[in-house]
Amino acid sequence: MKKELFNRISREAGYLALIFLSFTIILKIAFFRENFLSVLRTSASLFWIFALPGYFIMGYWSSRIGFMERLVIGIIVAAGITGIMSYYLGLIGLHIKYHSVLLPILLIAVGFYSEYRKN
Repeated sequence: MKKELFNRISREAGYLALIFLSFTIILKIAFFRENFLSVLRTSASLFWIFALPGYFIMGYWSSRIGFMERLVIGIIVAAGITGIMSYYLGLIGLHIKYHSVLLPILLIAVGFYSEYRKN
């Protein structure tokens, strides 16, 4: 069962790479006057903050809904959770410069652990 989980994640990693590439191309078309590296950095940061944590959070429901539905719902859920957690971590006293690294790693770990425990 665990091997099946890793096989599904590795298969869907290719889909995530294609979506990232498409997203980068769309942003480059929208911001055609910007340097390609700044567009790439922007798309990578948005993908890191919202898409990857959302994908892993919604992995728990992988048997019920498809990949694209999980990704779209996951991006929305990750945006909400990131905003709420960032607010409360700021109240606790954690400096905001650590939020962009700590929160996605934490959400990815929680999502992966919940999916791993389910299987």
